[in-house]
Amino acid sequence: MLTSEQNRTAEQQEREQALVEQVVASFETAKDPRLKQLTQALTRHLHAFLREVRLTEAEWASAIEFLTAAGHITDDKRQEFILLSDVLGASMQTIAINNEAYANATEATVLGPFFVEGSPEIPLGGDISFGAAGQPCWVEGTVTGTDGEPVPGARIEVWEADEDGFYDVQYDDDRVAARGHLVADERGHYRFWAITPTPYPIPHDGPVGALLAAVGRSPMRASHLHFDVRADGKRTLITHIFVRGDELLTSDSVFGVKDSLVHDFVEHPAATPTPDRRDVAGRAWSSVRFDIVLAPAQTGVCE
Repeated sequence: MLTSEQNRTAEQQEREQALVEQVVASFETAKDPRLKQLTQALTRHLHAFLREVRLTEAEWASAIEFLTAAGHITDDKRQEFILLSDVLGASMQTIAINNEAYANATEATVLGPFFVEGSPEIPLGGDISFGAAGQPCWVEGTVTGTDGEPVPGARIEVWEADEDGFYDVQYDDDRVAARGHLVADERGHYRFWAITPTPYPIPHDGPVGALLAAVGRSPMRASHLHFDVRADGKRTLITHIFVRGDELLTSDSVFGVKDSLVHDFVEHPAATPTPDRRDVAGRAWSSVRFDIVLAPAQTGVCE
């Protein structure tokens, strides 16, 4: 025979489960099958979380305040919800799901919150820095398919933080710097000048930063250069390259580092001739090679 406590527990579980089923059923009328699947699965998992941790009403209110604060700090230059997705690993998990391994295709990683449309176009060998502070860095490579054939005309978008750890959109003067796009030549080759990547913190003066501080996590990102590569008939690649030797490679705040994306940025002393004989004003400079391999469009099978 069940005790009174066991009866109360059983009754409580029945009440909670009944509510889950009621909410799930409320989405049965959705005309879009995918929308129905998403809302019903979200309901099941959300309620399972609430029941597992026995969320208090005060904790629920704090969560609502957190999300409200994330909304208030978000604007056309800052996306706090992308930051939240990033630090929870949700961004990288979504990327992993949607960019399945395919032959030798270059791995994808997070877009990040600082991509903006309308970057300047530069010629092959041009400079994306546009005056941004940092050590000159020569970047070159090829764009090919997984069959090894070159991908002429591939559009390559690149952007990065300056040596002080800030993207152009984080300044108040409407500058456009350390970002640009170019087009690979008929052999799939590309080359451009950038600045040597340096570590920087994700914006941590808002609710996401407060969350990281509360759990003892660093907001720092490993040094990297962003790439967005597109070509007809190929899967769009959004990725970074990281600097080998960076001590933050194993603790990147958004879990974006993959071994295959870590590259050697070779340091060249001042007065060393550059590949294009550019005058770098007597400064030291670096160079890196990044050969990009694009998977075919609409691939969903590992090879």
